Amino acid sequence: MREYFLRIVLTVVITPVLLSACSTTSRYAVTDLGQAQWVDLSHSYDASTLYWPNNVKGFEHVEEFKGTTPGNYFYSSYSISTPEHGGTHLDAPIHFSEKGLTLDQIPLSSLTGNAIVVDVSAKASRDRDYLIGVDDLIAWEQRNGQIPTRSIILFKTGYGSKYPSRKEYFGTEKTGPEAIPDLHFPGISAQASTWLVDHRQPKAVGIDTASIDYGQSTDFQTHRILLGNNIPGFENLANLDVLPVTGAYVVALPMKIAGGSGGPLRIVAAVPKATGQRD
Repeated sequence: MREYFLRIVLTVVITPVLLSACSTTSRYAVTDLGQAQWVDLSHSYDASTLYWPNNVKGFEHVEEFKGTTPGNYFYSSYSISTPEHGGTHLDAPIHFSEKGLTLDQIPLSSLTGNAIVVDVSAKASRDRDYLIGVDDLIAWEQRNGQIPTRSIILFKTGYGSKYPSRKEYFGTEKTGPEAIPDLHFPGISAQASTWLVDHRQPKAVGIDTASIDYGQSTDFQTHRILLGNNIPGFENLANLDVLPVTGAYVVALPMKIAGGSGGPLRIVAAVPKATGQRD
């Protein structure tokens, strides 16, 4: 019964938002959450979760109790520990911007909204160090129309299918600081980031690699440009191949860590059932 009423509330409250947000999108637009299919864009957290090679700790899920209690009922409880940045997570602006928003300060309006998918997987498959450029964005607009202002922009490189293989995903099996020079995966160029800020003002930007900057970056210009303009980054996304080019509605809610520079992210997208492949 509670799920029934929750669905009614979500439909009444969010559907008008979807209708407004999708007013400039294509035939893929979600206009009714009751008819939408939800796609999980998150990797699970477990022992295989990938973190930046120089992180000193990984994901820990420690059993505190599991079994039958003295009261003769089953009970389980665990403690978790994780760095802020690893697995499917959000980079808060303060991660690379001294005066940027902390994780708990990011408005919900920046974490929810209409999304477009820019597919560079063909180029990225030929070049592990591929930098997504302004030409990729212009080519997308020539095919699909202008990227709506204040949309969520997701970049599909195809590398999400390599997760969680460290060698295939990062380009190296090494861990620790010595692995950093050997990182090879695609990312977003500084020029593309600047163009987006100047011309399309996205709510947020996401990618299916370990970083919005490419693996060989040493100055992290894309982080500095986007986060410096209070545009959050979503990293290590999954299942971008399921999404339509336009019209998906994204909800990206991280753990609300006070003062956090980032945190674990559960990100999902609503798409028309005809185009989705998962519930």
